[in-house]
Amino acid sequence: MNQKDLFDLKARIKKRARTIKSGMFIQEFVRDEILERIKGINRKFKSISIVTGFSELWLQALPSAKIVSDDELLNFKSQNVDLIIHSMGLHHSNDPVGQIIQCARFLRPDGLFIGACFGGQTLFELRDSLASAEIELYGGISPRVSPMADIRDMGGLLQRAQLALSVADITNIPVKYEDMFHLMKDLRNMGETNIMNARTKKLTHHNLFKNAQKYYQSKYSDVSGKINSTYDLIFFSGWAPHASQPKPLRPGSSTKTLKEVLNATKAKSKD
Repeated sequence: MNQKDLFDLKARIKKRARTIKSGMFIQEFVRDEILERIKGINRKFKSISIVTGFSELWLQALPSAKIVSDDELLNFKSQNVDLIIHSMGLHHSNDPVGQIIQCARFLRPDGLFIGACFGGQTLFELRDSLASAEIELYGGISPRVSPMADIRDMGGLLQRAQLALSVADITNIPVKYEDMFHLMKDLRNMGETNIMNARTKKLTHHNLFKNAQKYYQSKYSDVSGKINSTYDLIFFSGWAPHASQPKPLRPGSSTKTLKEVLNATKAKSKD
């Protein structure tokens, strides 16, 4: 392990091994959404690889796909893949751009890279509540909820991997819980609890969670008393470059002036 690594990937393996069916609802939502997006593309993909830590979930939907574990070094079995899906692993990668570049190298020309990961606003309510409680008790904060990329970061990663026609968008999944402790139980069942190398290894005093629950309840609960939690999902895609793809115009190559474009727009609005 590199001392500069943000995440402890050995801990991720252990936590994923404890996941249970009821904790897979976000993973299932992501899988179904990605499959719907693929269906909307006028293309038949024959060679499919899926980068994931949850192989069983994906093989239920795509039994002929090749599963690639989302380790830092991706072990693709073949080159010239038509479709690579990267599902819910980039937010815990120590080298996310390296992950995408590896995928891009194994795509055939005009092959599709598509996937999803947690975004920067995921569980902002929990993050705020824990920080507020920790400041009150100890006068400072320790890393308890992983930092995650926002949509601009993801767009930059896709560009650095030199994928064409890259896009990224956000879907927010609101979930209500009885209290913060039910939320934390769900995170354990998902295998998504803290794996940062800088996390405290000591047993956390119960007073911290008790106070955090009070903050959470006072700031982020609804009229019924249940707390609100937000799962921020970034969906992204890009294509391996190919000569047939549309290309942006070179600067200065337009045959119309800005004035002509604006005048045409005004004329249309009058019609």
